[in-house]
Amino acid sequence: MAKLVYLYGLIPTEEAIKDAVPSFRGLDEQNEVYTIQLNEITAVVCDLDADTYSEESIKEKMNNDMEWLQGKALHHHEALLALQKQYTVIPMKFCTIYKSENSLIETIEDHQKKITNSFTQLAGNEEWNLKIYCDHSKLKDFISGHNSLIEEKKEEISKLSPGRQFFEKRKIDQLADQELEKEINKTCEQIHEELAKFSLHDSIKKNWGKDVTGKQFDMCWNSVYLIPADTVDEFLEEIKKRKNELAETGWKFEASGPWPAYHFASLT
Repeated sequence: MAKLVYLYGLIPTEEAIKDAVPSFRGLDEQNEVYTIQLNEITAVVCDLDADTYSEESIKEKMNNDMEWLQGKALHHHEALLALQKQYTVIPMKFCTIYKSENSLIETIEDHQKKITNSFTQLAGNEEWNLKIYCDHSKLKDFISGHNSLIEEKKEEISKLSPGRQFFEKRKIDQLADQELEKEINKTCEQIHEELAKFSLHDSIKKNWGKDVTGKQFDMCWNSVYLIPADTVDEFLEEIKKRKNELAETGWKFEASGPWPAYHFASLT
């Protein structure tokens, strides 16, 4: 029976020798996970049936079977979380599949220096994510009462006739929207700058819509940080401080981690 090789991630061989990779069922829930050692690099893999997990079959499943997709993606993520607790891991994206062991070995050999450099970069460090949400209505109300430009505009309008005031108040609302956008961008960028001081590397990601987050409020910031393990507490304390400072004006913070270093390491 033809087989494919599914790659979860790469770990340093010296770590794999000291602490053997635990046995668990692979993506197909039948074959056991095993390792392929190549000098300083050890690949954590499992075998898959070539027909069941062909490129065409996987595409069909991804497009038409959400339950399958969610279950398999969760398996992949949980496997990496378990590995991360014991090893320095370069995590692979879900459904990283090779046609043979030789094909996988060739790829590792082609990128051996980058892989070992990534091990050095990741060792002793953790990936953390910060998502910031904002109640626009609450923050807008606060800005309307504490913004000098809006206060000046209100003062101007108060001297106009009632008829003129009615139309000019629309301009205040438009100005408040503009100032709201500025305040959101300024606050998020300032927080990011403060948190980046704790990190070795950081990256700003695309915001998710409410249909993805399931949250009541809009996401206005999404960033990831690679942080030395011994400074994580300070990093989280800084987030807690900002959370307490801004809670009354509609800000919500969601820090999570440590995660497999999806954003700071890859095979290619």
